[in-house]
Amino acid sequence: MRLDRFLARRFRTWTRTTFSRCIRQGLVQDEDGRALRASHTVREGEILLLFIPGLAAMGPPPPFPEVAWEDERVAVVVKPPGMMCHPAGDRHVYALVGVVRTRWPDADLVHRIDKDTSGLVCISKDSEANIALKASFRSDRTHKAYRAIVRGRPAWERLEMHGAIGPASGPVRIQMAVVDDGLPSFTEATVLGRKDSPVGPITSLRCRITTGRTHQIRVHLSHAGFPLLGDRMYGERCEVFLEARDHGLTDALIAEVGAPRHALHSAELRVPHPDGGLIEVASEPFADMARWWATPEVLPLDRPTDPDPCDPGTAGVPPGSSDDAP
Repeated sequence: MRLDRFLARRFRTWTRTTFSRCIRQGLVQDEDGRALRASHTVREGEILLLFIPGLAAMGPPPPFPEVAWEDERVAVVVKPPGMMCHPAGDRHVYALVGVVRTRWPDADLVHRIDKDTSGLVCISKDSEANIALKASFRSDRTHKAYRAIVRGRPAWERLEMHGAIGPASGPVRIQMAVVDDGLPSFTEATVLGRKDSPVGPITSLRCRITTGRTHQIRVHLSHAGFPLLGDRMYGERCEVFLEARDHGLTDALIAEVGAPRHALHSAELRVPHPDGGLIEVASEPFADMARWWATPEVLPLDRPTDPDPCDPGTAGVPPGSSDDAP
């Protein structure tokens, strides 16, 4: 197949005309670094090097995440907000799984958290450890707790949420909801503090989960009437997520949801070690989320001064494309 046609089929959100222009600019090369023509015939087993901004991540990789715990078989790292756990879609960015493999070649993720969510992620360094750790995460032997900031002022101090979770019926394909025929789920929320802010009352919570359904904490809190601060998918009109995905995150959309990202941090992790004993780790929220709680007057348009270190390409990934975890 012709090179330009092959690329347009492989990356379906990009046009053949766009690829033809990029090929003429020398941005598609063979494995020896020779620029190819659009009419080049692609053959099975051939390696293509793509340097197309917005498709390929440009610039150096992000800094290696903080290592909160490590031995020869397991590590726990602190994923920054904005970093995907795995690449997704047609735009390739630096993701956690690729970054950790630069240090530990046989590493794999034991579980995932959303792109916007920061905090603790467990990493296995060999396949046997991965199998054992994943089995622990599927059971009730793993303790996971998150710090969250939600919109609203709950009257309760502690709330248990048992709503079963399954796919929602709206236009957002990856959205979940509390549904009658969903998977059993449990989230316990405890109030840590309440404040006023320019986007209305906000509340700091500790959320403990014993199950790991997709978007679980976000779904349960939104269903209870207290969506995460900054959440574009839950607690707002569904068009917010779609507009951000299709046109980028604008100031107007940020103002509507209250913050530039959703305020959720994986703060506590306790999991059995494959060789016996317990791994116990804790982590404080990142500076942006801590600032929103300490000085809520910076909301809603507070932004870091540095560019996103995980997406140095010119186009980046569609917002929300990695929403795949609690």
